[in-house]
Amino acid sequence: MAGLCFLLVLLLAGRIPLDAATRFQDVASHGGAAAPVIRHQDRLHGWSPDQSMWNEKLYPVWKEGDSRWKSCWKGGQVRAILTSDSPALVGSNITFVVSLVFPRCQKEDESGNIIYEWSCKNGTASSLDSYVYNWTVWTEERDWGKCPNRSTHHVFPDGKPFPCHPGWKRKNFVYIFHTLGQYFPKLGRSSAIVSVNTANMSLGPQLMEVTVYRRGHRAYVPVASTRDVYMVTDEIPVFVNMSQKNDRNSSDAVFIKDLPVVFDVHLHDPSHFLNTSTIHYKWEFGDNSGLFVSNSPVFNHTYTLNGSFILNLTVQAAAPGLCPRPSPTPPAPTSAHSIVSIVKSSDAATPLPTDASLEDWRRAAPDESCQVTRYGHFLASLTIVEGILEVNIIQMTNIQKAVSQTEDSTIDFVVTCQGNTPTDVCTVISDPTCLWPQNTVCDPVEVNDQCLLTIRRAFSEAGMYCVNLTLGNEASLALTSTLVSINGKAPGSPARVGAGILIAISALTVFTVLLTFFVCKRYKEYKAIESCPGKVLNNNGLDVSFHKEKAMFFPANNEKDPLLKKEPGIV
Repeated sequence: MAGLCFLLVLLLAGRIPLDAATRFQDVASHGGAAAPVIRHQDRLHGWSPDQSMWNEKLYPVWKEGDSRWKSCWKGGQVRAILTSDSPALVGSNITFVVSLVFPRCQKEDESGNIIYEWSCKNGTASSLDSYVYNWTVWTEERDWGKCPNRSTHHVFPDGKPFPCHPGWKRKNFVYIFHTLGQYFPKLGRSSAIVSVNTANMSLGPQLMEVTVYRRGHRAYVPVASTRDVYMVTDEIPVFVNMSQKNDRNSSDAVFIKDLPVVFDVHLHDPSHFLNTSTIHYKWEFGDNSGLFVSNSPVFNHTYTLNGSFILNLTVQAAAPGLCPRPSPTPPAPTSAHSIVSIVKSSDAATPLPTDASLEDWRRAAPDESCQVTRYGHFLASLTIVEGILEVNIIQMTNIQKAVSQTEDSTIDFVVTCQGNTPTDVCTVISDPTCLWPQNTVCDPVEVNDQCLLTIRRAFSEAGMYCVNLTLGNEASLALTSTLVSINGKAPGSPARVGAGILIAISALTVFTVLLTFFVCKRYKEYKAIESCPGKVLNNNGLDVSFHKEKAMFFPANNEKDPLLKKEPGIV
């Protein structure tokens, strides 16, 4: 009996160092509840169980509320912000991003050191442009070598050396990710990103915890910790954007009757898991219009009745998934004609004989991924009301005033609309491209059932303008636009073109008069043609004959005949 008690004491004494040693789950949970036992299907690729030992001497562990957290960083405390692209469809990748927020006036430089911002005034001018942590100097003081090794302190808390890749020396923070009873250490700078495949994760909400350490002279110092809940689901996350022409507020789920509503479906798939999947969208709009099936994420539907309706959308996708494991060989039935089936990746059934061995089942099971049908659902309640369907300008009248030309020009716009009557009207006057608003006026209006009203607007300057008229009520807005020319002096208008032509003709007339004046002054002295009697006598017959023929075929025009210039009074 005494020997048995002694043996129990030895066994208990042998367990004391093991129980007293710090493990990853103790650091991640900060003394909280123990992590669940890791099941085979929950194992994450590249992650380690949190039962591994933690080197507390190199990576000290502080509990929450420890006063050392307040003095672990120069100039204040560092905050860690953890985000993810959750929810994630099982089988896809989920990405976690941790970002460090440094105290005011501190930032990370290109070498990974923490410096003060030179443009930030924090009341300590002597510390500006200096280092908060100059890890580059620490690197030069130590013999780092080309790659880290176990003989140095460049290891993770479990003793594994830092990965040897370009730029690892500039990453002065160690991030410890912990979830589902497993951990993953990573070097980083002021931020770190980790992506995990969710194929082996349990469905439902899960917790991710991150502890951040900074480089120290002899050990690593904890600077921040954070946690966040993420979701793994077997349903496709579906979001639908709904919009409609003339709808005043698309976020209130109130739309207008007799105008098409545009439904734009967005699947939350940041890792592009469903890119190669065949996706079908099944629509039920709640107005007894029937079931609509489409393979396009955009669909239009027009409600023709007022009231409240329930939109029901079902998304179906053939997503990649793990093939089901073959079940054990069933006992041989009495009938020799019975067969069993196994699911293949093509969703076809392959018959096998009833006396097939387990090895035959394994050979029949596919190695590649199978197609698994996943579904997503979206429900929304829509309210359909009367609204303004269309607005048209049927007449524009320039109001004539018996005043000086310096007064504003006024135009009456006669507007008609279809659908419900408006309660307010807004006029936006812009440049001719309708891009740069110059004046906006809004007024309440009272319109009869015929929806006919006159809008009077004044223009202070001549030119071409774009006029937008918007009629609205509680649920809808309808817009129409037109171009107007004030006083006919807009660029490119016919009046301005005519004025330009008159100016050009006047300039041409002045130029012609001046040119004539100088020509006449140059040749005002008349020189008579010398007579040559011999030549006249010798060529008289030929000259007379030529003039007769010319008079027959080319009758003379006395107004253009240059011989008339020899008469008195012609210049």
